[in-house]
Amino acid sequence: MEHIYELAIIGAGPAGIATAIESYALGMRDIVLLEKDENHNATIRKFYKDNKRVDKDWKGQKVELDGSIYFMDGTKESTLDFFDQLLDNEAVELKTHTEVQKIVKTEGGFEVFIAGGSIKAKYVVVTIGRMGKPNKPDYKIPPSIKNQVHYTLDGCSQGERVMVVGGGDSAIEYAVELCDRNAVTICYRRGTFRRANPTNQADIYKAMSEGLLQAMLNTEIVELESESGKVKVVFSDGESELFDRIVYAIGGTTPSGFLSGSGIQEEDGKPVHDENYQTNIPGLFVAGDITQESGGSIALGLNHGFAIANYIIGLSK
Repeated sequence: MEHIYELAIIGAGPAGIATAIESYALGMRDIVLLEKDENHNATIRKFYKDNKRVDKDWKGQKVELDGSIYFMDGTKESTLDFFDQLLDNEAVELKTHTEVQKIVKTEGGFEVFIAGGSIKAKYVVVTIGRMGKPNKPDYKIPPSIKNQVHYTLDGCSQGERVMVVGGGDSAIEYAVELCDRNAVTICYRRGTFRRANPTNQADIYKAMSEGLLQAMLNTEIVELESESGKVKVVFSDGESELFDRIVYAIGGTTPSGFLSGSGIQEEDGKPVHDENYQTNIPGLFVAGDITQESGGSIALGLNHGFAIANYIIGLSK
């Protein structure tokens, strides 16, 4: 007989792992976690710098944890170790390098299509994040400079002239991280960095006051060009400057194509769900960053997983 999982979870970030662990704790045993990258918490691994602080109360949001997972403030490394231990301690199957293409409702549950086949499950929870698909600028990036344009700090070398584009936490952290070994300019279309958390605001203004980096505020980029092996950045006022490298940190987007292809309704850029995080399709749930205005709160993701696990267990009784 064809195997049918009790629960399939798409995305092995905090919300996905929490859904699996809390469901297991409540008695569910046949659970699979599907992750397109090579390991769990790919967003933390890729987009958080080494030793970055990871706070339970992200951006000052006070969140009381509802479930059995006791998460505390730490660093990038201690947070990854924490989730390693959670997965090691429970019999939850983790399938990495497994990208889900779409979800189809069937008579007995769902068929989850992956490269080369599909798996079947009674319930499905989608916990894919936004940063897995970083926002890109509207203007075209010429192929000749493609290797000089990035969305993380990967590829940045010492002694380069680098422009960081964005004004949120990631942009500030990238700029501050780079400025001790590079000539850094941070370009932001607004006049202040008020979107960032207080710690990052203090860091960026300190670096600016000490002359460690240049800030171009209220500045819009309209075009990138290639010039003499450099990236020529053209601004809305007609001025331009040359840089060795550009790093975009302008957020991420909900994967609307995947959601709509699976029949999940969206509203205002987020999937529609009820108080139990169930979508318009019974038995299909969403959790974590994908449900939030601006993702990032691990604690909220853990609570989503706990709520969904309890609701599914209730349905199964």
